[in-house]
Amino acid sequence: MPRISEFRGIVIYMYWNEGDHMTPHFHAHHGDERASVSLEGQVLAGSLGATALRLVREWAALHGQELVANWDHARRLEPMAPIEGLA
Repeated sequence: MPRISEFRGIVIYMYWNEGDHMTPHFHAHHGDERASVSLEGQVLAGSLGATALRLVREWAALHGQELVANWDHARRLEPMAPIEGLA
């Protein structure tokens, strides 16, 4: 699964071919916690602590266009671009 960003101990991955749920999303990992998150910031599966989820949502809101572009690249099996993390 391609890593597209990392910030404040959170690592963001994206791939699209997951069979059952085709909603555009990314995966956020923080310590032992894992969540699939829609590009709009809704948790689709798994969970993150409140602080990590707030940071992931903030990051997604700032980088929405880049996330959509990466989702489109992934669907075409093209390389995805790294996305800057939160400062």
